[in-house]
Amino acid sequence: MAVVSTEKEIEDASKKALNALFGSSVQSIKIREVFPYSADQIITHSDDMDTESQSRDGWDVQVTFMLDNLQYTVDLIIQEKDGQVIYSRLIDKMAPL
Repeated sequence: MAVVSTEKEIEDASKKALNALFGSSVQSIKIREVFPYSADQIITHSDDMDTESQSRDGWDVQVTFMLDNLQYTVDLIIQEKDGQVIYSRLIDKMAPL
């Protein structure tokens, strides 16, 4: 798999993961937050995403999407070196307002 280091690559890896986890009917995918991720801890706020001085192993990505008229929010941890999702968690599932 390819290195994931740009916003576009993070978005593509997130979409691929969501399609694998929830199926191809996923719609309206939106990246809400991106945090650099270190195996030890989340190391900085998302505004500092492009800072090269911080050590990171991947990305902690919060994503919302629609599926069967419900809005889902999930958290994904994507490894930077190969784009593999090493953690996923459903944060919220609700009827949109």
